[in-house]
Amino acid sequence: MTAFPLDRRTLLVGATAATGGLILPAQAKGLEPTPTMRGGSNNYRPGAPIVQRIGGGGFWMTGTVRRAGDGAALAGQRIQIWAHTTEGHERDPHSHGATLTDENGNFRLEMPQIVPAFGQPHAHLAYDSGNFETVFLRPIMDSASDKTLNVDFVLVPV
Repeated sequence: MTAFPLDRRTLLVGATAATGGLILPAQAKGLEPTPTMRGGSNNYRPGAPIVQRIGGGGFWMTGTVRRAGDGAALAGQRIQIWAHTTEGHERDPHSHGATLTDENGNFRLEMPQIVPAFGQPHAHLAYDSGNFETVFLRPIMDSASDKTLNVDFVLVPV
């Protein structure tokens, strides 16, 4: 068996031969889309109104909405939010509301304090506006005493 020195030149020559003479630069995959979460669509109400605040407030739901691949911020996207709170159950119409993303793809909506349902303090969020694939999320809070929850969406065009 003939031994070849394992140096940079040998590796480049071998790689060039193996690819038929093509050497391609490394490429980033881009930003992966957010998958829908199991249970995210529970008690969903299509067309919940855009509101300034849900109920009396005291808890902030925040996040960003970006396009899969290039990560571009998506302005004017409708995000629906609902949860079991100190003022109502997640199935109650007054516990649902929607907001729009700003020019930087950020959203922010004040709502009553989220309380545990089925033993877990969690929220429900949906992107359902039609320009991108629908995504339902059900993030669980670290603690029932948290006053904010940040949730990011990465969407795929339809």
